Amino acid sequence: MEQIAGLAILRRSRSVPDHIRNWTPRSLLGLSILRSLPYLPGDLAAELVERISGVTIGESSLSIRVLRGYGLFRAGLIPRQAVTVEEYGIVSRRLVTNAGVAFLVDALQNLTEPENLKFHGLGTGVTAEAVGDTALVTELTTEYNPDNTRATGTTTESAAAVYRTVATNTLDGTPAAALREHGIFSANTAGTLLDRSLFAAITLSSGDGLTTTYDYTLSAGG
Repeated sequence: MEQIAGLAILRRSRSVPDHIRNWTPRSLLGLSILRSLPYLPGDLAAELVERISGVTIGESSLSIRVLRGYGLFRAGLIPRQAVTVEEYGIVSRRLVTNAGVAFLVDALQNLTEPENLKFHGLGTGVTAEAVGDTALVTELTTEYNPDNTRATGTTTESAAAVYRTVATNTLDGTPAAALREHGIFSANTAGTLLDRSLFAAITLSSGDGLTTTYDYTLSAGG
């Protein structure tokens, strides 16, 4: 935008046709592409929109809530109002694995049960996520309550195209654990890893709880 004789002049690239410029994306990937269109030649922008509009996209996100003293409340040792809640919001938008995709393909053949992808694992590993991951790098063991058992999530549709699972893991380990990774699995021990997320360290002490909300969004095109 520039000022000429006191008037605001908004310039836009004429290389991108209006029917492409007015495309409405249905995913975060599509939105990123839409914002790039003014910087592309018209034919390349049109081809890119055509390709992305025909792609089914799966996007994941992880939200976290810390419940300080939650285990003590469940044990009847403190009142509910003594539990301190810390909201972290979305901490990661990562990463569906090769093993997770293969599990879903098997589910379409009725070889596996997709509703089993609801078990929430926690770990302290710091290695970046990769599509070849099949487990957390350093998953909790005796810190879980009960030991060596991931929390079982509830499953809902937060919207028509969004699969959501929510679970709370309670810790009873000592010393405190600096949590950095989360995974969605098909079982409360072992199982297939659908998605692994890495986030900034959150330290939990014995008796604290961590509620994780995992959303997997499918779009019928870009």
